Amino acid sequence: MRTVYLGTSSFAAAVLRRLAQSPHRPQLVVTRPDRPRGRGRRLAAPPVADTARELGIRLHQPESVNGDEARARIAGAEPQTVIVCAFGALIKEPLLSEYPMLNVHPSLLPRWRGAAPVERAIMAGDERTGVSIMRLTAGLDSGPVCLTAAEAIGPRDTYGTLVERLQGLGGELLVRALDQHPAFVEQDEAGATYAEKITAEDRLLRGDRPAIDSERVVRALSPHIGAAVTTDRDQRLGVWEAVARPAREGDPPGGELDLDRAVPLLGCSEGVLELTVVQPAGRRAMAGDAFLRGQRG
Repeated sequence: MRTVYLGTSSFAAAVLRRLAQSPHRPQLVVTRPDRPRGRGRRLAAPPVADTARELGIRLHQPESVNGDEARARIAGAEPQTVIVCAFGALIKEPLLSEYPMLNVHPSLLPRWRGAAPVERAIMAGDERTGVSIMRLTAGLDSGPVCLTAAEAIGPRDTYGTLVERLQGLGGELLVRALDQHPAFVEQDEAGATYAEKITAEDRLLRGDRPAIDSERVVRALSPHIGAAVTTDRDQRLGVWEAVARPAREGDPPGGELDLDRAVPLLGCSEGVLELTVVQPAGRRAMAGDAFLRGQRG
């Protein structure tokens, strides 16, 4: 089947790699323009652009996929299906209706529609998530679904470990959908939940929550975004790994960050959070005990 692939993220790049190994190898890949990244703000290509170049697939990086030039490039590839995976921009009419469009979404729809389904599933303490192949429509991830596959969320899974399994699952499920043309089934709107984009407030660990909730936030945002706590000097300390445990005698009360222990401790409404890997501003990540030794030195 002739396809065109629209994607941007590392997740989308992994799915593209699997698609390119199938009989449905894309004739064209469309991704977002290069953007400034990192502390130096140097231009960097999206992961999908790098993968398309590596695979030798024609690449287009328009400012708008809905513009006349992008639509002409897609039309020139003569796709039978357009595939969308973590593209990161809204696809509008008339492009939306010009081709059959399949979307690869990393959740068990209708749960966790939206921008951050993997992070929100971990934050919520879900025991499983998965991948859905759906028909792209004007609604937010609300189109009919033709295939799903579930994946367990382990108690120590981070975004990084979980998304690695989901992107492999997504690639296999997409190829199966293109091979087999399964029937589409409308989603049950009663079960819909929404995975809002991660904000600065979401990243901040607070002592008025149970420790297990804050541990899930840390796991959900590692290794790509990162959680943080605020010190008594009103400075932010990045947190990349943490462990929730029951409170013991002498532990800090809820809301207090204690930097006078073997490892940094955040008192919570229930239990305590041990901050085992942290990152001071302007420095590299380090073990929590090493950070405290540096503070005392």
